[in-house]
Amino acid sequence: MVADPRAVESLIAFWADAGVDTALSEAPQDRMKSGLEALRPRLPTSTFEPAPVRPSFVAAPETVVDVAAARDLAAAANDLTELEAAIAAFEGCPLRFAGASRAVFARGRPDAPLMVIGEGPGAEEDAQGAPFVGRAGKLLDRMLAAAGLTDRVFITNTVFWRPPGNRDPTTAEQQACAPFLERAIALVQPRLLLLAGGAAAKSVLQRKEGILAMRGRWFEWRSADGSLEIPALPTLHPAFLLRQPAAKKKAWEDLLTLVERLDRPARPT
Repeated sequence: MVADPRAVESLIAFWADAGVDTALSEAPQDRMKSGLEALRPRLPTSTFEPAPVRPSFVAAPETVVDVAAARDLAAAANDLTELEAAIAAFEGCPLRFAGASRAVFARGRPDAPLMVIGEGPGAEEDAQGAPFVGRAGKLLDRMLAAAGLTDRVFITNTVFWRPPGNRDPTTAEQQACAPFLERAIALVQPRLLLLAGGAAAKSVLQRKEGILAMRGRWFEWRSADGSLEIPALPTLHPAFLLRQPAAKKKAWEDLLTLVERLDRPARPT
């Protein structure tokens, strides 16, 4: 369609009166669109490649729980000294690589009539290399002394390396250490076991009840091969007693029950 020359002349006259004296392009332009495009942020182009992110720590090697290896090492120990060395050399428990500085085995008489078994070492135990030497351990020692048991105990734990953050040991960690604990019982030959805390009682007795349901009741511990059977008494852990002083009465009742049985005259054969 041909434009009316008079209309074109009229439009040019209008532009001239408006001050337009230059034609920028023959084709129409959407100046609004191009203006918006100019306002959009643009990322700078660069050939720089950031360095790969490196972890801030090196994770410990994954540890496979090797109960069979623990059983072989434990069986080869002829006395407590050899057993302690076998534990220190064992690499099949994940706790060994979880921040513990050393293996913590035991303290007390090697022929004690009573074996106290706790859950696991804490910070003080890790630092000193002996079980129950922190605040909870000092309370345990005072309780044992009051019951006349100071020189009649052998004290150890279900695991021999400190769990991170003093958490309860896992079932797998306890299973890895169980052959060493069983060998310790076989070497000491105690008459009774005192199980301090729920984690110890559940692991040693293979039961699911909580410690409040088990404490003060007698159970029978049996070795894996059935050759040993020893009465075991669960009680409250001294760390729990520090948090709940009112529960000390129950723990003291448990100790009196234990002493009565320990000192009971042997039946004539």
